[in-house]
Amino acid sequence: MKFTSSLIKGKLIKRYKRFFADIEVNNKVVLSHCPNTGSMLGLLNKGNDVWISKADDPKRKLKFTLEMIKSKKKMVGVNTHRANRIVEHGLQNKLLKEFSSIKNIKAEFKYSEDTRFDFLCDKYLIEVKNVTLNRNGNVAEFPDSVTSRGSKHLKKLTESIKHGFKPYVLFLIQIEKISKFRIAKDIDSDYYNNFIEANKKGLKFIAYRCKLNSKEIVIEKKIKIVHD
Repeated sequence: MKFTSSLIKGKLIKRYKRFFADIEVNNKVVLSHCPNTGSMLGLLNKGNDVWISKADDPKRKLKFTLEMIKSKKKMVGVNTHRANRIVEHGLQNKLLKEFSSIKNIKAEFKYSEDTRFDFLCDKYLIEVKNVTLNRNGNVAEFPDSVTSRGSKHLKKLTESIKHGFKPYVLFLIQIEKISKFRIAKDIDSDYYNNFIEANKKGLKFIAYRCKLNSKEIVIEKKIKIVHD
């Protein structure tokens, strides 16, 4: 997925009210939209290098959007709205080996009255989880806060097996230099327990790392999921 124009580099001052971030660019402070409702644990240190995009739409109240943060010498993609576009690009360009033979890609598939999944590809259901948490070395983790919605998705995906679907959870790791992925069971033990149970019942889990720079974010390679 390519950005429509190169990103602008700045320094993080602070994130507040979940959806706002003050960014210093060329000795001026600009107000940026923060499209990430998670805790962004470990990413919000004042002075971190950040990259923002600028919108040309005159109707937008906030002209800038926070896209990436550099933390622990790793670039991290924090715009959760980009995740499905990155995965769709990966599906279209055969970057995800599990789905290299698919013929049809349908985004925002309505599974039931109260549940949509990110993609239906032939009989494959794919739910994408954007991963930005890196507390330990080259290990990425999910979630970064309690996610009851995530647990609901695991149960619904598991249920879909009875209806002939082949469900997957795709952990999209928007963090450089990551070699392993695991569930952060100390942050959300319910999600971890549901993950273990769903895995036993046939729900598939995969993790892919992205390559990031100021011009594009693309899926790079599959990463091992560990259960420790």
